[in-house]
Amino acid sequence: MRSDIAGFQSRVTGLEHRMETLEAHMTTVQDRDQDLLQLQSKITDLEDRSRKDNIRLFVFPENEEGSDVQAFLGSVLTFDPPLEFQRAHRVGLKRPDGALKPCPIIACLLRHAQTRQLL
Repeated sequence: MRSDIAGFQSRVTGLEHRMETLEAHMTTVQDRDQDLLQLQSKITDLEDRSRKDNIRLFVFPENEEGSDVQAFLGSVLTFDPPLEFQRAHRVGLKRPDGALKPCPIIACLLRHAQTRQLL
């Protein structure tokens, strides 16, 4: 009988130790989950900030801009002072001539004030 009680006590002690280990792991997982949520929020914020000066233009037919999209936009979008672009390009695959909707042009302006002026 005493050996049974001693066996049960050692099993209970082992279970308590395993439970403490699992609780510690659970706390670690919860902390990492919170860190992951914070990092995802920061990534979303950084992506939004990097796109804040982008404009999307749907009105220009394909191949109208030639090989230099920035120069084309500078000549078509006339403002004083002239718009300054970091980069500009077409998005998507080239569509056949006569397609209903041309691929949009995405342009990133150098200055946020110019983006606000354009919109």
